[in-house]
Amino acid sequence: MKSFFGTRHLKRVATALAAPAVIALAAMPTASADLLEQILEEGVFTVGTEARYAPHEFIEDGEIVGYSADLMAEIMPHMEGVELIRMDLPWQGILPGLERSRFDYVVTSVTATPERIARYHLSAPIADATMAVLKRAGDDSISTPEDIAGKVAAAQAGSAQLQALEALAEELEAAGTPVSRIRTYTAVDEAYADLAAGRVDAVVNSLPNVLEAERTRPDVFEVVDTFGEPRYFTWAGRPDEESASLNAFMDEQIRRLNEEGILNELQEKWFGAPMNVPLELPGAE
Repeated sequence: MKSFFGTRHLKRVATALAAPAVIALAAMPTASADLLEQILEEGVFTVGTEARYAPHEFIEDGEIVGYSADLMAEIMPHMEGVELIRMDLPWQGILPGLERSRFDYVVTSVTATPERIARYHLSAPIADATMAVLKRAGDDSISTPEDIAGKVAAAQAGSAQLQALEALAEELEAAGTPVSRIRTYTAVDEAYADLAAGRVDAVVNSLPNVLEAERTRPDVFEVVDTFGEPRYFTWAGRPDEESASLNAFMDEQIRRLNEEGILNELQEKWFGAPMNVPLELPGAE
């Protein structure tokens, strides 16, 4: 049986607890620096995820389920003998955790932005992530995204959705119709709860997620419309030489699922309709 405590995991513990001399030894390069090889040898693939972003990733009966979980169920047989370990973290800790090597890869919904493309290896696209506005059902004062002028709008802290909301707010302010206030939340479910309670007037999120909110609670929520350029969800790896083989493997698997129609099948299952997702991420090298 392969031990969970492989070289990478022992190194992480040693780095956190050992004396400086031991830390220096732990930081020395190993004979094999290829991350995919290490994963296959040790039999453990550790990923970071945020299981509070339905229908992509969420908890049901104590298990992480959703679109990404189903995608990984299609990918893991191609890493024969490897156990998948999912570290469930708040979104704000996901990309910093990747950079600090807390885990090998990110399997959660990362909206592709130019800044993230420059800083991380973003995978082949897995789903549509175009921005959209969600309002309370029956609120006739908001019929377009621009109608959030004078309203309290919300988004998840540290997210691309917050950046999009702030950009829209800047446009509205330049036009002389600013939003009243922008509120941020650690988890998007908290924003949805405040929207339902009337503490905010609108929430900006990706189209698939606001459609899911409307589908599950049509008496409470209503999707307004999309705005901005088309966006895509991806996963993410570190952009270093050690991670290159793992990044290439994950890209190959996602493209395979796209070409075989499995992405569309799972999108139909989790989002209610297939999406036109390109094989390659626009803007990535």
